[in-house]
Amino acid sequence: QDGRNRPSPPAAKMAAHEKRRAAAAPAPAPAADSGLAEPARAAAGGLGSEAEFLLRAGVTAMVREALLKVLEARPEEPVSFLADYFERLVLGSPGAAGEAAAELPGPPQRLARALWYVRLAHHSHRTAFDSNAGAAYEVLGAGGRRRKAGVDGRLYSELLRRICQHGGAPAEAAAALLGRVRCRDHEAVPFDVFRYGVLTCFVLLEFAAKADALFGVLDGGSGAADGRVCQAVLRALEDALGTGHFSLPSHYLEAGSKLGPDGLALAMDRALQERKLSTSMSREEFLKKATALFVAKVKPVE
Repeated sequence: QDGRNRPSPPAAKMAAHEKRRAAAAPAPAPAADSGLAEPARAAAGGLGSEAEFLLRAGVTAMVREALLKVLEARPEEPVSFLADYFERLVLGSPGAAGEAAAELPGPPQRLARALWYVRLAHHSHRTAFDSNAGAAYEVLGAGGRRRKAGVDGRLYSELLRRICQHGGAPAEAAAALLGRVRCRDHEAVPFDVFRYGVLTCFVLLEFAAKADALFGVLDGGSGAADGRVCQAVLRALEDALGTGHFSLPSHYLEAGSKLGPDGLALAMDRALQERKLSTSMSREEFLKKATALFVAKVKPVE
């Protein structure tokens, strides 16, 4: 009798299958007026709708382009670079452009933008520096309705002056350097000359910073150092730079790095052993003499 009441094996399997289907079946959709239908659809397609919105708004392509710009420029401060990039993107939008004049920006705006480009990456990052210098060259050389395309000597020299000014280069050294690498106002400046002048200005800034740090060791924080020691260090620096002109400005720093601690210590020791009175040398005088050594090695632009 118990065997007659027990379900057959196929019937048992079917009953278990029906239980699994009931458990896996989705809940019935809420009524349209219940207020729950829209959130349910949003939750189901949230990721897709967000991606579609970014694509429609152009945000995906915009961010991708910004990241490519960062990789191309290799700026020392990527966050500041991105902030400036998006600010310029907004200022260059059709709405902002409609409020401005139809022609290209004037020389002050082009100079400011070119300066921004060349200061993005350190000159030791050669690929990024060359790319940024090329972008600055194109900005300065953009033609308008009243001028031909190309960089002239006036804009080129003004950019070099601004590089030295913003970097805090000694005024006399900057003026002497510009006298060796500038072009005439009416001359067309080719890119290789443009790059050489820009690079030389940045190397001057770094050379002056290293000379300033060296004087900080000599004066011990007092603001003045023994004149004999300073003259001995300057002679050693001049010997390290050697004679003649370097074809690449970065070689000035390489030559200066050969002035190791041992050579400096020997030069300073010999100077202190001299039995003659010595006056003190100020930081400004030391920097003036050191940067003059640098400028003397710069190959003039022909």
